Amino acid sequence: MRILLIGGAVRNILLGLPVRDRDYLVLDATVEDFLHAHPTAKAVGKTFPVFILNRQEYAFPRAQTLEEDLRLRDFTVNAMALDEDGRLSCHPRALDDLSERLLRPASPSSLRDDPLRALRAARFIAELPGFGASDELLSDMRSVAESGALAAPYAERVALETQKALTASRPGEFLRLLGQTDCLIPWFAEFADAAKTPAGPPQYHDGSVLEHTARVMDLLAGDAMTVWMGLCHDLGKTLTPPEMLPRHIGHETRGEALALALGERLRLPARLIQAGADAARWHMVAGRYPELKPATRVDLLTRLKSRGVLREMFRLAAADKGADHTLRAREDLAAILAVNLPPEACNQGERSGEILRTLRIQALRKASSQTR
Repeated sequence: MRILLIGGAVRNILLGLPVRDRDYLVLDATVEDFLHAHPTAKAVGKTFPVFILNRQEYAFPRAQTLEEDLRLRDFTVNAMALDEDGRLSCHPRALDDLSERLLRPASPSSLRDDPLRALRAARFIAELPGFGASDELLSDMRSVAESGALAAPYAERVALETQKALTASRPGEFLRLLGQTDCLIPWFAEFADAAKTPAGPPQYHDGSVLEHTARVMDLLAGDAMTVWMGLCHDLGKTLTPPEMLPRHIGHETRGEALALALGERLRLPARLIQAGADAARWHMVAGRYPELKPATRVDLLTRLKSRGVLREMFRLAAADKGADHTLRAREDLAAILAVNLPPEACNQGERSGEILRTLRIQALRKASSQTR
């Protein structure tokens, strides 16, 4: 029995990148041989034998030979195997594509065999430093999109690729490539016309809604939830009536419902879904924080703190507007959190909440006057 390291782990070793997940290919053995040697392995494969052992995946070949198995992989740079002695087996184009930083389908039928690979390609472009899409990949992604096959993958598989893209070093590339190849429908249908929609008047935003969104995502790289908020923040602009363009009055309200629908379609975690909706609804308010009245500041800070997205919202606003109001918001939050209800105002239900809000507004007014 031979066990080879396979796929992305080999790619990352050759690129000098961190290896997070290690998958293995089992050769020259039967399933019974493998289970005899590793009795704690758990079977998870449906169409061909796959096992989980020590949180790592061990799969049996999908073809008669290793060379044929590699050609059945998703992309050439992932179609590589490394044995225990350091011998490398790879797709005929793998090393050239790795050197040229090109993502190319491992075969002409690669994306047809599994349409999710179109989304995975966008995720890899976002993850792998300096990588671009080959002409074959762009053509195959467009063909898969035109065929309607992108509706086939389960939402959970699409969500997994999306969440991995949110952690990438260039998360905006995920959205850019899907837009470039018409792969936004059905999962990201809200962005279908975003490349044709101006992000705003030229003095505020140049480029399209899609490109502006991708830029904001790139600026927020390193924090998956904030990147998701960046993806969602301008969704409402995609519903702006043509006669109103390039202005987007009221896009915050329109965007909240769209962000909820997108997150629920992808079956993302509830906290992520709500953060996206909050981003769409409140990013403009956070962006003009210094102009807000004390009452509006109290309400905004209280809401964002209760939702656990205060830091993230002001990071988003800074990426969107170019001005960071985080320090001022934190100072104001400290001032209002220092306010306590007097004993006689406690235990009065909603009335107690109203009194506390009033006292906090007064405290913020006082703090603001002292800093002038």
